[in-house]
Amino acid sequence: MIPRYTKPQMAAVWSEKNRFHKMLDVEIFAAEAMSKIGIVPKKAIEIIKKKAKVNVERISEIELTVKHDVIAFLSAVTETIGPEGSFLHLGMTSSDVLDTATAAQLRESTTLIIEETKKLANITKNLAKKYKMTPMIGRTHGIHAEPMTFGLKVASWHSEIMRSLDRLNFTLETVSYGKISGAVGTMAHLDPKIEEYVCKKMKLKPEPVSTQIIPRDRYSVYFSCLAQAGTCLERIAVEIRHLQRTEVAELQEPFTKGQKGSSSMPHKRNPIISENICGLARLLRGYAVTAMESVALWHERDISHSSTERIMLPDASITLHYMLVRMQNLLLGLNIYPENMQANLDKTKDIIFSGTLLLALVDKGLSREESYEIVQEVAFDAKDNRISLEEACLKSRKISKYLTDKEIKRDCNINAQFKNIDYIFKHVFQK
Repeated sequence: MIPRYTKPQMAAVWSEKNRFHKMLDVEIFAAEAMSKIGIVPKKAIEIIKKKAKVNVERISEIELTVKHDVIAFLSAVTETIGPEGSFLHLGMTSSDVLDTATAAQLRESTTLIIEETKKLANITKNLAKKYKMTPMIGRTHGIHAEPMTFGLKVASWHSEIMRSLDRLNFTLETVSYGKISGAVGTMAHLDPKIEEYVCKKMKLKPEPVSTQIIPRDRYSVYFSCLAQAGTCLERIAVEIRHLQRTEVAELQEPFTKGQKGSSSMPHKRNPIISENICGLARLLRGYAVTAMESVALWHERDISHSSTERIMLPDASITLHYMLVRMQNLLLGLNIYPENMQANLDKTKDIIFSGTLLLALVDKGLSREESYEIVQEVAFDAKDNRISLEEACLKSRKISKYLTDKEIKRDCNINAQFKNIDYIFKHVFQK
């Protein structure tokens, strides 16, 4: 991933240095396990652990000749060890090392993403509670619907973030599997105790049935989870973009001192953070599709998945991590304008209470169809003549036949719309 979207913590996880160190861990732990069952001399293990070093530049240099990254890695490491280096990789295949090391990287990556998701969840929790009863208009199809609160909108974001967190925790479990099972997964040249030992040391579980590789449905779960989490952030970002529009002006992204919104229009304050998040979410969904296509490989393995994973694993992880941090900053610095929310509510006056009047007529014994026609006629009259719905109802013979003036006034009151907000919040924030 380009430096613009890369945070140092996640970059470190997917660095070549970390990858090769994880591979070296796998090799050393496997040799240790072999020494415990008498295959490798204990003295050799002491020397390997003392002398083994990772030199990324040397590995790259050797790979130019051998055209194989694991062989280049082993050759470079053996150079630092000496003769005892020959005890590394006994009975193993390249994917034993690669996939087990990658699983360790996936654990680190998912853990970082979970940490940032928890931070974001805490931000939305505080924001929802602060604006719990701040009224605003709810919109469907972009059109004024019924009143809601800004806190309820944010509570919806929070609830989805928590579902993402659940999926991330499931994903952490799903990807935390290694394998030391040989060329086609039969352990023909390896004692199962070696796999058990290595996986325990790497904080992984042994893959129940592997081929030459870890089954790629595990990777597919990882990329799908990242794509879904990115889509969750996109949903929030899209809403902020809409509510920042000049005609709405209920929210506004943070705008720092010295920042400029346009090269030609000095007055501009564009929703660039939200738009950036929306664009990156598309990238994550594309990776998820590619990951699914890498599940069905030829027989016990081909390498059609390998080239894509070299790009996707770091890029997707770095991208979502960046998006989570950026969304945190967006929400922490979000400008919220309750007065504009109220002004927008007032634009449609009390026509937005038509649903309440509809149910009031049904309670009086009218059919829903008949009630709908009566209220629609009154609502359109109020809109066309620029009067309140309450006024239109009071002059309507069809309405006054069933509802008293007091009942009409009651049903055109915003407070009745929010009587169950506390109930919803208890469900969302019960943990």
